[in-house]
Amino acid sequence: MTTNTSKIWGIVPAAGQGKRFSEAKPKQFFQLNGQLVAEHSLSRLLAVSQLEQIIVPSDIDCSWWSQVPCISQTKIKQVVGGEQRANSVLNGLLALDQVASDNDWVLVHDIARPCITAEDINQLISVVKDHPVGGILVATVDETLKKVAVDNHITATVDRTEHKLAQTPQMFRYGLLKQAICACLEQNIMPTDEAFAIESAGHKVLAVEGRRDNLKITREEDLAIAAAIMTSQETQ
Repeated sequence: MTTNTSKIWGIVPAAGQGKRFSEAKPKQFFQLNGQLVAEHSLSRLLAVSQLEQIIVPSDIDCSWWSQVPCISQTKIKQVVGGEQRANSVLNGLLALDQVASDNDWVLVHDIARPCITAEDINQLISVVKDHPVGGILVATVDETLKKVAVDNHITATVDRTEHKLAQTPQMFRYGLLKQAICACLEQNIMPTDEAFAIESAGHKVLAVEGRRDNLKITREEDLAIAAAIMTSQETQ
């Protein structure tokens, strides 16, 4: 049960190299509408007043951070990232160990989702705040969904009404999330997102419908799409 004293902490894992995007540098350090991707993502989280602090597990010594002005904000704290996303999130959780209670909330967001809106984050917080476990933003699957074998032949057409695209932020109780990620890692299971870890621990995760334009930058062409989305958002 939520209490009025439950705080909300942010974690933005940013240690990934994004080799699918570029060998030159991590995708969060590419230019997007005049700023680096990381600056956009962190700035949008800073706009959410309910967040107590934002932990950024990352390669602290990476010189590109000097071009991300908001990383020096007092509300943001960098810590050493991990080899995989789950390791980085766990490092972020451990960094909060002395200030967060088990019943507090942790909101985890991808550094490569710069188009997230404060409205969607606040909606997630509003819907999830009384839930015992937590929830994530999701998007509908609007196209026909196919199951494809390793030989690239289609084996089935899947009922898309039973599927959603997982997004971030993902928001869970601090104690439950730390326990769930630790349990996965101890079993040599690498959770692809926080919801996976929570599900593996036997808990039910709430799905909250979010905007379709909460794009995750994964490949080079996604930068142009993100730029168009941001331009559109500015006129709304």
